Amino acid sequence: MNTDERVLVYGATGHTGRFVVDELVRRGLTPVLAGRSAERLADVPSRHAALESRVVGLGDPERLRHAIAGVAAVINCAGPFLDTALPLARAAVESGAHYLDVTAEQPVVQSLYRELDAPARDMDVSVVPAMAFYGGLADLLVTAVLGGSSADEVEVAIGLDRWWPTAGTRITGARNTATRLVIRDGSLVPLPSPAPTGAWSYPEPLGEQSVVELPFSEVITINNHLDIGTLRSYLNSAPLAELRDEATPEPAASDESGRSAQRFAVDVRVRQGADVKRITATGRDIYAVTAPIVVEGAVRLLDGRRRRFGAGAPGEIFDAADVLDTLERDHEFQVG
Repeated sequence: MNTDERVLVYGATGHTGRFVVDELVRRGLTPVLAGRSAERLADVPSRHAALESRVVGLGDPERLRHAIAGVAAVINCAGPFLDTALPLARAAVESGAHYLDVTAEQPVVQSLYRELDAPARDMDVSVVPAMAFYGGLADLLVTAVLGGSSADEVEVAIGLDRWWPTAGTRITGARNTATRLVIRDGSLVPLPSPAPTGAWSYPEPLGEQSVVELPFSEVITINNHLDIGTLRSYLNSAPLAELRDEATPEPAASDESGRSAQRFAVDVRVRQGADVKRITATGRDIYAVTAPIVVEGAVRLLDGRRRRFGAGAPGEIFDAADVLDTLERDHEFQVG
């Protein structure tokens, strides 16, 4: 891979975007900082002051393609992705650049698969939405467990010891009012209302927790390339209450890297007949851990370690087990 390859980071000055920029630099790539606000782009950390920045508006397709010119990949960290993903991804594909984002929004992933799979194949590029904590991590875990086989039932339980939401998370949540989808009898169907509740035994220190069925973008990514009879996705109830509480503060840095003290677990159970397998990823800070996930995808697209071109799920485009092995070597990320 040419370490001079440039990667445009849209939303580079946001909370997750800053982690992504740092990770790109650590991996030897050259970020191009991009966003809608020239003022915010001018107010970057001193360690990134020498990086190129571009003010990028999404309303004019021709100007957008011009803004993307000369980069090998685009990473979109700016929600609501219902507004940003399709115009930015389309411009990337038309410019011959790969596209990745960190969306948790199901309709976004559906629209990118529907609209850009064929154009991306024609341009020999890849479009990989939801390459992040929400969506991509569960997709990689399920794909790695199945190893190409089908499953009667998959359960994905996300556990957080707390949730300090960013401003972007709150804005995206308010914008995303679409009916959430689940997999039943091999098909996408609406989540029942009210959403089913129950209990889940997470690895320590989370332990036994009340949960609610709350599917994110992993339902769409998994359904795109895996044969699953039933998929249920849960989130423990306590952090969901924090998310909905306007008084809950944003994440605060607890170390020099900027990560918060938040702990997470993504616990996956896969049933094939009477055989049940389990795999769990644990770590710290759902926003910070998104950076190595999406940057690992960008690195693999640029050095050719991808299974195909087109729009697809993380576990469809990349070798899921190998990606997880690489991520596990990063500090405080464990898979077992």
